[in-house]
Amino acid sequence: MDFEFAAEDETFRADARAWLSEHAESAQDRRTWERTLGKAGWIGLGWGEGGFGNRVATLTQQVVWAEEYARSGAPARSGHIGEKLLAPTLLAHGSEEQKARFLPPIAVGEELWCQGYSEPGAGSDLAGVRTKAERASDGTYRVTGQKIWTSLAHEADWCFVLARTEPDSRRHHGLSFLLVPMDQPGRIEVRPIRQMTGTSDFNEVFFDGAHARAEHVVGGAGAGWRVAMSLLGFERGVSTLAQQVGFAKELEEVVASAVRSGAVDDPVVRELLERQWAELRVMRWNALRTLGSSGDAGAPSVAKLLWAGWHQRLGELAMRVRGAGASVGPREWTPSAPYELDTFQHLFLFSRADTIYGGSDQVQRTIIAERVLGLPREPKGVV
Repeated sequence: MDFEFAAEDETFRADARAWLSEHAESAQDRRTWERTLGKAGWIGLGWGEGGFGNRVATLTQQVVWAEEYARSGAPARSGHIGEKLLAPTLLAHGSEEQKARFLPPIAVGEELWCQGYSEPGAGSDLAGVRTKAERASDGTYRVTGQKIWTSLAHEADWCFVLARTEPDSRRHHGLSFLLVPMDQPGRIEVRPIRQMTGTSDFNEVFFDGAHARAEHVVGGAGAGWRVAMSLLGFERGVSTLAQQVGFAKELEEVVASAVRSGAVDDPVVRELLERQWAELRVMRWNALRTLGSSGDAGAPSVAKLLWAGWHQRLGELAMRVRGAGASVGPREWTPSAPYELDTFQHLFLFSRADTIYGGSDQVQRTIIAERVLGLPREPKGVV
């Protein structure tokens, strides 16, 4: 596929690169950085209109910004869940009041969000959620249940929660998409989950009668499944291309290590490195092919299958390049002093989850089989 950026895109790239060069190195904590991005109008480039304090950018310019951001070494974003997932969902399904209330604080980096989807008994099988939201006498909802693997819940001000609002409903029926404030002591508890990398990026979230206002139900009561599936469709295209910039950096580090250690002289290692490079190019072409597409139901699943397996194999290859020393840490792990990992060890351990989180490989293949190939639906157990 021949894909070139126009002259105006390259002008936009120069502006983005210059701004990031000036500000990225002086970034402090992540919340302050979100406000810095928001003040300069870099949040919400794809929202259109620019009426929320955001810049207006074409789809290709959004790609340019995402790529330059990934190359700049700027801090990992803590506002991306609100900007990339909730905001497009509100633009598609939210009321004018919901847009006016929630989009401006996201655009200026003032309110951070987390996603309340997965549960202990409903990870990849999202239709099996059991968290309930009961309508109270004052018209509000009381949310009770548990969510798990909730990224950045310990930093978030709000959580969008998929909950069951119709008693005795099953599967994707009777669900609603609620916007729930996190600052509810005694009603919401966040517990970090320690990963085998020693870090805690994910959390368990317990709701014990947490309040949600009726006017903060997106799409109306009972429309939660439709809204939730629409949200998942936004995890494609621009963000995937930016992710690939990070993947390319990791691959470069693995190649450089193989050259330094002499592992590259092994014909098997050399072939694996070449394969990783070629597959990364295929991922880029696939992302460009589907960029801006809204009619390809299987595109997000294909993209997820491609990058998850690729990244996991890169972690395995990194350990192979390192040799026996890859399995040795600087000190023994204890609960009070978690072990420290080098770059390749962290890559290997963290990438083990790539084929599970965000929808397991099995789920992605089922989506492709049923929605794209038209094969018979997977039998469902009774929930």
